[in-house]
Amino acid sequence: MAVAERVADQHPTFRTLALIDGAFVPAASGRTFTAINPATGKPLAEVAACDAADVDKAVAAARRAFEDRRWSGLRPVERKRALQRFAELIRSHRDELALTEALNMGKPIADARSIDVRSAADCFAYYGECCDKVYGEVAPTNGDNLALVLREPLGVVGCVTPWNFPMIMAAWKVAPALAMGNSVVLKPAEESPLTALRLGELALQAGIPAGVFNVVPGLGVEAGRALGLHMDVDAIAFTGSTEVGRYFMRYSSESNLKRAYLELGGKTAFVVAHDVPNLDKVAEEVAAGIFFNQGEMCTAASRLLADHRIKDELVARVAALAPRWMPGDPLDPNSRAGAVVSREHQGRILSAIAEGVSSGARLVTGGTAVHEETGGAFVAPTVFDGVDPFSPLAQKEIFGPVLSVIGFDGLDEAVSIANNTVYGLGAAVWSGDLSAAHKVARRFKAGVVYVNCFDADDITTPFGGVKQSGFGRDKSLHALDKYCDLKTVWTRL
Repeated sequence: MAVAERVADQHPTFRTLALIDGAFVPAASGRTFTAINPATGKPLAEVAACDAADVDKAVAAARRAFEDRRWSGLRPVERKRALQRFAELIRSHRDELALTEALNMGKPIADARSIDVRSAADCFAYYGECCDKVYGEVAPTNGDNLALVLREPLGVVGCVTPWNFPMIMAAWKVAPALAMGNSVVLKPAEESPLTALRLGELALQAGIPAGVFNVVPGLGVEAGRALGLHMDVDAIAFTGSTEVGRYFMRYSSESNLKRAYLELGGKTAFVVAHDVPNLDKVAEEVAAGIFFNQGEMCTAASRLLADHRIKDELVARVAALAPRWMPGDPLDPNSRAGAVVSREHQGRILSAIAEGVSSGARLVTGGTAVHEETGGAFVAPTVFDGVDPFSPLAQKEIFGPVLSVIGFDGLDEAVSIANNTVYGLGAAVWSGDLSAAHKVARRFKAGVVYVNCFDADDITTPFGGVKQSGFGRDKSLHALDKYCDLKTVWTRL
């Protein structure tokens, strides 16, 4: 585990000040917070701790930029070119951004480079391309009238993003908001603010005008709350926990009834029927589904529902694969998993594991902290069998590398168990009978369902949940709907 410290000593120069109206500025209070490398427990940088005063300045800058039409008034093809330049700048800085992401969040640098940076760049390029390809409508009125239905930007959009995929989540929200002509104030998670600040700088270099894209790092209870309550913010797009999502709903009702679009927690059910033709393939997908990104995914395959006829064999195969996902140095290109985001979060995961043991579930493998000598926050890949479907292991989002296995008899019971949580983000079904699998897919109460695959992804498909997993969709052309209003213009002929 020596690589992390050696490379960390050569880390890039981080942007640590707030980006407001095209300039990097300290927090008005002068306060900072410490960005930590979760793989070593050591400080990376002191970052501006923005609060309500800084949010006021950022929102005012965004409002000025919107009202003078320096961005919204551009021809769509001009916005398109700026967003595509932005995407290319992200690609050309992929090594720097990947290293920053790995240092700040603890994820494997190979994933940060091949997945996070690539996906963020592709997202900005996709929505840039959309700018001059989204049309209004002509309503089918009678011949004496012409009714136009126009798409208009909302104004100022607040984006509050999580720490597990800092660049991707920022891109999913900022890109469609900018494509529609809005101005944006981005509040990144306090655990991982560094790539967001660098993205803001690259946006300026791409020609996105000052004030259009602002970044206010800070604590959620200060900067996030101020953004949610701000009377001059027209919409909030938030990804994070269901608990915090409730706050943003309250902030909306207590302020100007701003729209709040929420992508929240999940407890994905990975259903495996008895007739799957290749248990080895299924086991690999289960292991990747829960252990990738240290299990810090809202769609992580945290509940494995297996038909009793194949459950024991499948659990043995998944457990045998767990050592391949043992966390290693995030800066080692061969590591498949890294540190969880903080020692605090590591403690929450270990507490959930201890609760699972005390509840009577059988700990098959893992369940411990590892690499403690590094000072970092690492958790071994963990598998529980015989989990009560009503227990906290099966109901609570742990957001770590912890798999809960539940047996079932028949797909009707599997669907009942799968739907029996407050969440409704993702689900999966594996079966040798494609007709049966698709019938089950229609019965899942989830926004994204995978059939004989898992975590398939493309920017052209919508992503989001139902129930307490939130509402509104990221990705695809549907995401544009969140960031525009429809205006009807009548003309009597």
